[in-house]
Amino acid sequence: MASILATFSVLKDHVKLKFSEDNAVIDNIVFRLHYRATFLILVASSLLVSSRQFIGEHIKCIIDQGSLPSHVVDTFCFFTSTYTVSKHMNKTLVELGHIPHPGVGPFTKDDEITHHAYYQWVPFVLFFQAILFYIPRYLWRNAEGGRLKMLVSGLHLATLALHDEKMELDGGKTIPSKRDREEKIQQIRTAFLNRLHINRPWAYYMSFCEVINFTNVLAQIYITDAFLGGAFINLGITATSADYNYNDKMKPLDIVFPKVTKCAFHKYGPSGTIQKHDALCVMALNIVNEKIYIFLWFWFIILAIVSGLGLIWRMLTMLLHSRSKAFNRYIFSIACPGKYNPWNVLKLTHDYYFGDWLFLYYIAKNLDNYVFKELLEKLAYDLEERKAERMRYLKSLSPEEQPLKQA
Repeated sequence: MASILATFSVLKDHVKLKFSEDNAVIDNIVFRLHYRATFLILVASSLLVSSRQFIGEHIKCIIDQGSLPSHVVDTFCFFTSTYTVSKHMNKTLVELGHIPHPGVGPFTKDDEITHHAYYQWVPFVLFFQAILFYIPRYLWRNAEGGRLKMLVSGLHLATLALHDEKMELDGGKTIPSKRDREEKIQQIRTAFLNRLHINRPWAYYMSFCEVINFTNVLAQIYITDAFLGGAFINLGITATSADYNYNDKMKPLDIVFPKVTKCAFHKYGPSGTIQKHDALCVMALNIVNEKIYIFLWFWFIILAIVSGLGLIWRMLTMLLHSRSKAFNRYIFSIACPGKYNPWNVLKLTHDYYFGDWLFLYYIAKNLDNYVFKELLEKLAYDLEERKAERMRYLKSLSPEEQPLKQA
């Protein structure tokens, strides 16, 4: 147990069930399924197939001649390749005792041979895939630049700001004073109004990263299929099919991940002639590989469906954010749940572009309900003041300047 914990201890910093108060929420649950859940699954799988303490030796070969050190043959067969004979992949022949194991038996030069070398690359491919799932998160975090964190930091306990002085709590937490809360809310108001109508790059970059997530998971399905020789696309379906129990065909898992294979080792004999040693290899590593790839098949399918639904949801938010009051009421009640209903947002969203709406939505996700309600009330007042100033300016224009009004 201690060795298991030591192996996976490198992942402990990435396993977070909730966000720290020091961080801001800058993405959604679908995004986190890619860079957190899938990243952890792939890295853990890579560690698992690389660690001998869980399954013992990855490959163990036996040969007739006792003069060859077994570890030499094991190493040679693991780093070159092993093979199976296609015509011996027959369940009936094994049951009748004609061959000892599926794919293992005599063959001629005309028989089809399937070489297996992918198992050498499994940990590297899994780790490479993990990196690909993390890249959109890296791009989005750099593009976001900590803007939300800068705005909402210090407001996690602002609901409790009922005194004129700060209060220090156990664990290093601080309840801000009423003045600090008001100043922080004023900073958010100023920053939001100063960037009004220019938040579109922020929002569209996030949407672009969500498209990358969806495209990446589809690409990973086909990359894995190519890596396994075209056997991954239908792996989950064929592995759970009952048809293979009623004929002489082998189960797909036994074909893709054979448990016993053959290996040819050549060396010089005492007289200088080349001797061929036929080895029978037990592929213990394939027991783990097949479980990993069956799980990944189901996970990638689920992740692709969820990511596709996430893109549909993003398109709906682009269409409905300024058109439907019921939609906004539902969205912001989820983003910032509580008894204080910030219905002022319904008036605000009609005057905002999608980028402004999305930025406001993520501000809501990072604030307490009471603080967000106070912020929205003041933003509504600020927006009305802006409109009034603009109307007064337009009315003050002379008839000759009126064309500027249209501009």
